[in-house]
Amino acid sequence: MDTLHVMHIVGIDFTSAPRRAKPITVAHGEVEGNVLRIDRIAPHPDWASYEAWLAQPGPWIGAFDFPFGLSRELVEHLGWPLRWAELVRHCATIDRAELRATFKAFCDARPVGNKFAHRVTDGPAGSSPSMKWVNPPVAYMFHEGTRRLLDAGVTVVGLHQGDPQRIALEGYPGLVARLVTRASYKSDERAKQTPERRATRAAILEALEKGRHPMGITLRIKRAMRTQLLEDGTADWLDAVLCAVAAAWAAQRPHFGLPLQIDPVEGWTAGAVHDGLL
Repeated sequence: MDTLHVMHIVGIDFTSAPRRAKPITVAHGEVEGNVLRIDRIAPHPDWASYEAWLAQPGPWIGAFDFPFGLSRELVEHLGWPLRWAELVRHCATIDRAELRATFKAFCDARPVGNKFAHRVTDGPAGSSPSMKWVNPPVAYMFHEGTRRLLDAGVTVVGLHQGDPQRIALEGYPGLVARLVTRASYKSDERAKQTPERRATRAAILEALEKGRHPMGITLRIKRAMRTQLLEDGTADWLDAVLCAVAAAWAAQRPHFGLPLQIDPVEGWTAGAVHDGLL
């Protein structure tokens, strides 16, 4: 393998409350051309483990499953900083309860049907508004995730210049999965981990392994790992791999497939369609 054309890729399935039963899950692999080989998936059951990994030297390109920004409408309304690093530092001074109360007060003052403020990327990405604190609690993921990216000194493309050997992109596994099927493929509730959802995971894996999806990345994984991805009803492992697929796709494109101008408050999701996307 020509190491000049091989890039270490990581995909991160994130949680705002890592624990042994629900760790942050990091898929590690290498992309050469359009072929992504995932060689290991590592769980990080606490912040110390995750932060230690994040601080290690690169090079890598990674897609992280949490929002990197907040709606400009929301931030301007609150009078918060309009540059990413300053915004992240400000939010880090607010505890989770205060963050929720602030966002809830904003929503309570708005009409039914337009409670949440959306980022521009939410539409093409198909993602929940990053200020949402329940189902899923992505506001808490923003709150916990961004401060650790900033503390680790990584480059957050379009938002913050850090170590050029560690490149962080906002990822969303649902975006990649929906390129194959819009059927539900996971649930954290055991009673909802149905044969139908398992069949959907199988369809997603087959499409990835054959490269039959719009991103065109062909996945290579070992049989035991494939079994784990198929049988894990929460799809934490699969979500980490889906993020790795997005990172591998981005690694092949100018400016990682992102808009040349990214709103420094909102950010952009890797793979979300925009006018300049090739």
